[in-house]
Amino acid sequence: MRKISKLFLVLVAILLLVTGCTSTDAPGVKGKEIITAKEALKIVSEENVVLVDAQKSSVYEDGHLEGAVNISRNDITTFAPFPNMLASAEKIAKVLGKNGISNDSTVIVYDDNNNMDAARLWWTMKVYGHQDVKVVSGGRKALLRAGADETSNIPEVAVAEYSIAETNSDMIASKEEVKSILNNPQDDVLLLDVRTTEEYNRGTIPGSIYFNYLYNNYDDGTFRPVRQIHTLYRDKGIVPEKTVIMYCKTSIRAAQTYLALYNAGYRNLKIYDGAWIEWSSDTSLPVQIPEGSSVQSNFQDGS
Repeated sequence: MRKISKLFLVLVAILLLVTGCTSTDAPGVKGKEIITAKEALKIVSEENVVLVDAQKSSVYEDGHLEGAVNISRNDITTFAPFPNMLASAEKIAKVLGKNGISNDSTVIVYDDNNNMDAARLWWTMKVYGHQDVKVVSGGRKALLRAGADETSNIPEVAVAEYSIAETNSDMIASKEEVKSILNNPQDDVLLLDVRTTEEYNRGTIPGSIYFNYLYNNYDDGTFRPVRQIHTLYRDKGIVPEKTVIMYCKTSIRAAQTYLALYNAGYRNLKIYDGAWIEWSSDTSLPVQIPEGSSVQSNFQDGS
């Protein structure tokens, strides 16, 4: 009897160990990439922590959280060949170092734009290998509600050394990859359009699932919890086992969706960085007008 009891305990321990290792994909598990404003204020004064305001430079100059440096959208993107595409490793390394961020810095990012610009910086840093970066849920407004101080004073920053060794290209999808998916559909690969309903109704990449990026947020601009993200996306057939390629007009909003899903345990994620603006500019590519849209269909067959 004692031997059976010991065997049972061993089996239970193994089961708990296995489920613990896969718990990041389970609904209800707290993510680590998105933090609350209160959590941010607790750690922002710690050593080697850099607070980043991801708003436009003009907005930052008018007012920002005390001690925050500014890295705007223009600092981390390029306008060639299409707007808001990922900037080079050289540019990103220079921008990060200029703002006092080293390879071992903890970076806390906020914005005042539905978390999209903060998420885009988060995604950019992840692409270039920086793991210790987090986004404040609800951004500037949430931080002010939590008791943060705001100022127009620009902090003095000691320039840091930042180096980028490699690029995680698995986080990025190209136009050719999206075309390949259309020509050879795969059950385990999904396209996700995260733009507004009006944009979607004017045309989308054929076969795309539609889910407005704003649905990731509550009305106050904070992210929905992991359990709700799982439920919302599973209802659309978007599960962690499938590869999800997401896009918007220029894939700034797509980064916010990427963050919400990654924080919820999804790992097979890509952003189509050229996005709708690249796709729609190529008249040889197919465009689908969703059924029921008042816009006249102009679907074209494409290779």
